[in-house]
Amino acid sequence: MNDPTPSFFKRVSLAFGSFFSTLSNPGYAARVQDLRDHGDLDAASAPATTPAPAPVTVVPLKEASPDAALQLLALLQRDARLIDFTQESLSGYSDADIGAASRLVHEGCAKVLREHFTLEPVRIEAEGSRLTLAEGFDARAIRLTGNVVGQAPFVGALSHRGWRATDVRLPQLTEQHDATVLAQAEVEL
Repeated sequence: MNDPTPSFFKRVSLAFGSFFSTLSNPGYAARVQDLRDHGDLDAASAPATTPAPAPVTVVPLKEASPDAALQLLALLQRDARLIDFTQESLSGYSDADIGAASRLVHEGCAKVLREHFTLEPVRIEAEGSRLTLAEGFDARAIRLTGNVVGQAPFVGALSHRGWRATDVRLPQLTEQHDATVLAQAEVEL
């Protein structure tokens, strides 16, 4: 069982520590003064009250569905052979061969985007245009780059208009569909 009364040696250590803390810490000295003036041991033994920190807002994260991402990747493989193109070593091909292959990949990717998404630019101004972003601009849709200091309004040049999907039309999947199979292996008989 612990005795709440400190021993003599503990009190000597406490006295020296209190002496130096009183000299170096004005907040500590004020609490010691309050204890001496009022003799309220319960208040003195309570921890000093400090203002509570501002509450931190925790924004819950949405979990992305890997099936939708895998489905899109499968569509890009089917129509543009995107995985085949990115997994192939290009070191043995000429620039002309790579250019011809990239044209097919580009056309296939554009087809997938047209069929399954409606896209529009985030900003309608031409790239390079000067614009002013007022306080309260949508930071989810506009990213500031360069020397970002101070607060809005910000004046800068539009380096990329951005893209927003206004409609998504991915095919529905059956319950048995394995979305991790992006392209089936083909066996010719």
